[in-house]
Amino acid sequence: QVQVAESGGGSVQAGGSLKLSCEFSGGLFITNNMGWFRQVPGKERDIVCAISRRGDSSYCDNSVSGRFTISRDNAKNMMYLEMNSLKPEDTAVYYCAADPGVWGLSRTASDYAYWGQGTQVTVSS
Repeated sequence: QVQVAESGGGSVQAGGSLKLSCEFSGGLFITNNMGWFRQVPGKERDIVCAISRRGDSSYCDNSVSGRFTISRDNAKNMMYLEMNSLKPEDTAVYYCAADPGVWGLSRTASDYAYWGQGTQVTVSS
């Protein structure tokens, strides 16, 4: 049974940095495209960044491009999200997700089959 679990959330002041980690278990990590999503109360879960199976292709939403970096270590079954220059509007619950499908890198939450419990990121002004 595939499981993913996030860690590394917390509270930080605007302009600060945080690094989120996602641990993958129970399956073959390299067969999954991976993504980070975030959600605020009353809104849909939105893509932050996604990375391909081998890490040779990635995507980040315009709202975080240039500030956030997604990476993965297939030897350790880990994915990361390095977040710099954080803004109050980055405050959300951040979710790690795995897409075992055979298609290309997806930005759509419904394409991801496995989800973590989420980790809160709070950025104060």
